Amino acid sequence: MMMMMTESMTSEMQTCMNACMECHKMCMETMTYSMSKGGKHMEMSMMGMMRDCSEMCMMCMNMMMGGSEFMGRTCMLCAEMCDRCAMACEKMSDDSKMMECAAACRKCAEACRSMQMMPA
Repeated sequence: MMMMMTESMTSEMQTCMNACMECHKMCMETMTYSMSKGGKHMEMSMMGMMRDCSEMCMMCMNMMMGGSEFMGRTCMLCAEMCDRCAMACEKMSDDSKMMECAAACRKCAEACRSMQMMPA
């Protein structure tokens, strides 16, 4: 981990941050992969979805690190975007890289949803 973990970091937060970091990384990798593949992989909506998802994961991590009061709502939006991205990736079920990205998105969405239960 490249960041300072504060005392107030709960295990849920750590899990969520790790999931966000992994999802961010996977979306970036999959975008690069999609560009190299071309064709249906390069659909703008698909690329946009992965870009938005990776950005949102990064923002979510930053909010958690900063202990922002908007953390809960950011996590909820992140979960929604991760789910949407996963669904898009799952449409290409014959591609293992897309499915790997979908799995990272699903995991992140789940971790973000568990953060919603946390008191603000």
